[in-house]
Amino acid sequence: MQFKLAPLALLLTTALTLSACGGDDGDRGPQGLPGQDGANGAPGDQGPQGDQGPQGEQGPQGEQGPQGPAGEDASASTISLSFLGRYETGQFDESAAEIVDFDPATQRAFVVNANSGQIDVLDASSPATPTLINSLDVAADVASAVAGLDAADLGAANSVAVKGDRIAVAIEADIKQDKGYIAFYSTNGTFVSAVEAGALPDMVTFTPDGNKVLAANEGEPNGDYSVDPEGSITIIDVSGGIAALSAANVTQLSLNSATLVGDVRISAKSASQGQDLEPEYIAVSEDSQTAYVILQENNAVAEIDLATDTVTRIVGLGYKDFSIPGNELDASNRDDIVNIRNWPVFGVYMPDGADAYTVNGTTYLVTANEGDGREYLTDAADEADCTAQGGFDFDDGDCFHYLDEVRIKDINDDFGATFDPDLLARLPANFEEDEQLGRLKVITDLGTSGTCASLATTGQPGADCTYEALYAYGARSFTIWNTNTMQPVFDSGNAFEVITANRYGLFGFNASNDDNEGDDRSDDKGPEPEAVEIGVVDGKTYAFIGLERVGGIMVYNISNPEAPIFVQFINERDFSIADAEDDFELVGDLGPEAIKFVSQADSPTSRPMLIVGNEVTGTTAFYDIEVLH
Repeated sequence: MQFKLAPLALLLTTALTLSACGGDDGDRGPQGLPGQDGANGAPGDQGPQGDQGPQGEQGPQGEQGPQGPAGEDASASTISLSFLGRYETGQFDESAAEIVDFDPATQRAFVVNANSGQIDVLDASSPATPTLINSLDVAADVASAVAGLDAADLGAANSVAVKGDRIAVAIEADIKQDKGYIAFYSTNGTFVSAVEAGALPDMVTFTPDGNKVLAANEGEPNGDYSVDPEGSITIIDVSGGIAALSAANVTQLSLNSATLVGDVRISAKSASQGQDLEPEYIAVSEDSQTAYVILQENNAVAEIDLATDTVTRIVGLGYKDFSIPGNELDASNRDDIVNIRNWPVFGVYMPDGADAYTVNGTTYLVTANEGDGREYLTDAADEADCTAQGGFDFDDGDCFHYLDEVRIKDINDDFGATFDPDLLARLPANFEEDEQLGRLKVITDLGTSGTCASLATTGQPGADCTYEALYAYGARSFTIWNTNTMQPVFDSGNAFEVITANRYGLFGFNASNDDNEGDDRSDDKGPEPEAVEIGVVDGKTYAFIGLERVGGIMVYNISNPEAPIFVQFINERDFSIADAEDDFELVGDLGPEAIKFVSQADSPTSRPMLIVGNEVTGTTAFYDIEVLH
């Protein structure tokens, strides 16, 4: 940028001109007589100032000054989502559309169809009318590449990720406690290779630089809890390509000896730390140097150094205090009202989906705080059959071997456990009634004192348990964490319940995802935030959070991690449909499981868009993102 002569320089130029060769001066007064002995006489009076002479010529151009600070954009933009279209599998409540990803080169969407066990490949070049191209039979492809393995030995695909011209797919074993695989394809659908992962690979992702593939191996126990594999992380070096991958490219990372920081939840029934830790989801820093592994049931995050492929620490996330103003929740599904209020209860974040971004050199982790209980059961003909199998409770064909949840009203009434006097002093006198806290489900092995011996066998409390605090599943919110300290810098508090209550009233508030009955999930996990995806639009960073139960996408501007701004809630769900299951082709989208952000540069519409996999209706929905000024 060129600058004109500064005002100060103009003044200096004018002054010099006037003193040297400017306009005529006024007449001077008479000169005083010379003093004696050479001394000057007193000066005469100054004559009147003459008229200013004409402006002198402009001096030469000065050097360019330093660049000033960037100005503020006069038009603060925001965004608005609108529905484009959807692909329908025609399957209800069969998990026929779960994890989604997108390839901009081929304009194809890749969708995990757990019902078929395959990956559906959609033509998304016209998002208003997406169509099925074909499906990838991952089990058959992996079996063809691994000696001694049959397709029947493998179960369903669980996750898919796209990077460049490569696709990675996580597939579990038919017996979930056996080791699964990561399969690799080109984006044209050609199978390339496969390598072994840990037990139950539940999520797979590429690092941003594309050099590594990471899988979260959940390692869940079997139904009667007799086999419990370790949870682990599979790290695959794909920097040399995917055509010739072997075990030499794979690191299987155990969590058994990792350092635990803070309150990391380890169940009393577990045989070891590694067997109890259950990796659920992975977010990777923008520089590809650090992975953050969500350990949902453990309410913790494992930090992985990807330069050395080692676990640096496992950090407990702590708890949300629902007694603090701004953190209110509705705790009952039997009160026939929207009753969002403070209660002396804690929420255990237990995130599911997560994503990471960087602001001013600091990496922040964004989590969708779903909450998740542990229940392990088998099928049984009757109570005697259940007892013979070693179960402790028979309920309509289900034989329970372990369960870590209990309704508050049952703690004393059904199990004889007691409440600490200090806790009772904080609770209302009628807290055990259904309309109060009675139906809220809490975690059995948190907040207890006493022997509580049964927690290590059935997971249920006994008369030897005293509860000093009550901990509910999830936080009904999304949270932004500073990864340097793993402390929260923002939580959305009660916003999800307040926004959906204002939108739907009791009619659709805290509804479940398989029927249109309002207030159905207040005693569980409320709207149940499931998925989160981060995208940058018009220079601003947004978080898109999917609500698994009530449905829809919450949109927040998170450019400032400590002061996010609510932007929009959009939900393509028709609550006027009386029977969601019988008329599911009319009800819209139920049960958002995963979200994929597509940038403007990659989008077939030349505008940013979202792709959402909805597991209950088996639909893949496409949303346009418009920039508003």
